[in-house]
Amino acid sequence: MKPSFTIGLCFVVFFLPHSLPAAAENKKKASNTVDFARDIKPILESACISCHGPDDQKGDVRLDSLVALKEEGDSGPILTPGDAEDSSIYWTTDLPEDDDLVMPPKKADRLSEKQQELLKTWVNEGGHWPKSIAQLEEVPRMRFDVNIKPLLVKGGPFDEQELYQLRLWVEQGAEWPKGESLGGEEPIAAKDDPELDLVNQIREKILADTTVTSEDQMEEYTAAIPDYPNVEYTMVPIKGGTFQMGSPDSESDRNDDEGPQVGVEIKPFWMGKHEVTWDEYIKFMLPELPRNKDGSLATPKEDATIVELVARPTEPYQEMSFGMGQDGYPAICMTQHAANKYCEWLSAQTGHFYRLPTEAEWEYACRAGTNTAYSFGDDPSDLDDYAWYFANSDFQYQQVGQKKPNPWGLHDMHGNVIEWTLDQYAADQYASLGDDSNATPWLKSSTPYPHVARGGSWDDDPQDLRSAARRQSHENWKQQDPQLPKSIWYHTDAVWLGFRIVRPLEVPSAEEMKAYWYNGVEND
Repeated sequence: MKPSFTIGLCFVVFFLPHSLPAAAENKKKASNTVDFARDIKPILESACISCHGPDDQKGDVRLDSLVALKEEGDSGPILTPGDAEDSSIYWTTDLPEDDDLVMPPKKADRLSEKQQELLKTWVNEGGHWPKSIAQLEEVPRMRFDVNIKPLLVKGGPFDEQELYQLRLWVEQGAEWPKGESLGGEEPIAAKDDPELDLVNQIREKILADTTVTSEDQMEEYTAAIPDYPNVEYTMVPIKGGTFQMGSPDSESDRNDDEGPQVGVEIKPFWMGKHEVTWDEYIKFMLPELPRNKDGSLATPKEDATIVELVARPTEPYQEMSFGMGQDGYPAICMTQHAANKYCEWLSAQTGHFYRLPTEAEWEYACRAGTNTAYSFGDDPSDLDDYAWYFANSDFQYQQVGQKKPNPWGLHDMHGNVIEWTLDQYAADQYASLGDDSNATPWLKSSTPYPHVARGGSWDDDPQDLRSAARRQSHENWKQQDPQLPKSIWYHTDAVWLGFRIVRPLEVPSAEEMKAYWYNGVEND
């Protein structure tokens, strides 16, 4: 067994006002729906502090600190926790426009209905003001017609001041006045989408080259990358079907995030016979033409091909196999974004649609019709025949395809390197699927971390190689990356991380292809 490590625990401390006992305040805050820093602070700083701050205290009212709110102004209590109707901080905003006490007094500055509701709810929920926020400062009020609309009509890229204005507008509620538009018939002016345009061009090539249209036509095939005819890869047909995703409660070393088991339907696809190797990946990773940090061409070309237009990595700071070998070895250390871009690049090269497998597709292919802990049974003592893992790997990955395949002809589904899937990680994902889930479920990315990787690696113990075992990505996989911000292409500390590709039988729409290849959360 490999040595274990102790993980430190991080404790979150809530700063509490002195007016309530800590336990009661914690309980009260836990049920609040309005967050002061996120929802209330931007309202006060943009709409109130100019008239009710240290430099101007109209009506003998200051709203820039918790201490000030505890005072009483000319119109009565400023803040009565739990009673918005008795708190002038709220009820003055709900007066008719011609009332002398209405706040803010200028019609153009009036709070929106949403902002008023937030303020009311905040007071009724106790008016919690974190002790960590001692003083508010006046910030400019962003008006849509004056500050924001001209920026949106102009479009990016935005300079530092423009980005500051957009950020303030979002913080202040991103109010879009009813009936307001940027011109034309649509509320938001249509803009060119160069990414979708590129995907459409790739899809046209795929449709022109597609000859297999039914499951019974699917066969194993070996193909070469057109620009590199000596580099080949093999794809294995996986027939569609249904299976129980996850592990049963009785499975040894089972983790809570592997259940409850759920019935899932999978559509037919091809899957890489083994992981993508350095022989294949390095052709993508080291492009001939210089690239910007986002992977676009550093020098635009009017006659650029669709292959050249696909975003590709910047040059790595060091040799990314870390001395473990490249000829026939699995490629490692790429981000999920980089793996997605490889799939797009390979699709543009070959005229076949490739992407990462969904988590459900991966487990379905790994199990290969079995319902045991591993595709060869429940006994981990048989792992040496099927997998590279901590006990037999000699502390590094090994050349692909040396161990026995699973029943469907796939090598290294257990061990060697863990493999990216398309899915965002959620511990309770299976519970949300239900037995009537759609075919090939996919939890689309919404944040940079965590995503799901599967299969275990050369550095893992047997329980981590089980068919149902899940791994979630973490930002510390980039810990040694010297760049700030860190690269969107490399996980410098994940020397056990790789991927394999799938090719669905059904060619999706261009919009669906873009969703697979451009998850939009590649930046940490």
